[in-house]
Amino acid sequence: MSFTVYLSGEIHTDWRDQIRRGAKEAGLDVSFTEPVTDHPASDAAGDHLGENDSQFWRDHQSAKVNSIRTRTLIGQADMVVVRFGDQYKQWNAAFDAGYCAALGKPYVTLHDADIVHPLKEVDAEAQAWCTTADQVVETLRYVLRT
Repeated sequence: MSFTVYLSGEIHTDWRDQIRRGAKEAGLDVSFTEPVTDHPASDAAGDHLGENDSQFWRDHQSAKVNSIRTRTLIGQADMVVVRFGDQYKQWNAAFDAGYCAALGKPYVTLHDADIVHPLKEVDAEAQAWCTTADQVVETLRYVLRT
């Protein structure tokens, strides 16, 4: 079995690379997709549409352009991994998880135990809660078992 996995959420650590490496080492047939992880590029995604008078409208415009990629790739994914890091609050990741839940798209969360409480609703809809990239890989290994 082959799978496409969208890697959503936190962009400041190498968790995506850890999962890719682990899946490759495990010999899993997985394709990975992700949002734009270059923070300045993501923030400027809508700048080509014209200047705005406020940061709100710049962010709004860029969020809409970014959503084209996000919605498309989540829609094409067999499963989504939603990572919540400890450095920043990832509201976009929570939105992606909610979008997955609304679509009936399987997703797993990846975060430390110290943020279980604020993520209780997000985790309640997830098919699994992982605390390490290795647990994500093991989940994929099980799901793709032939």
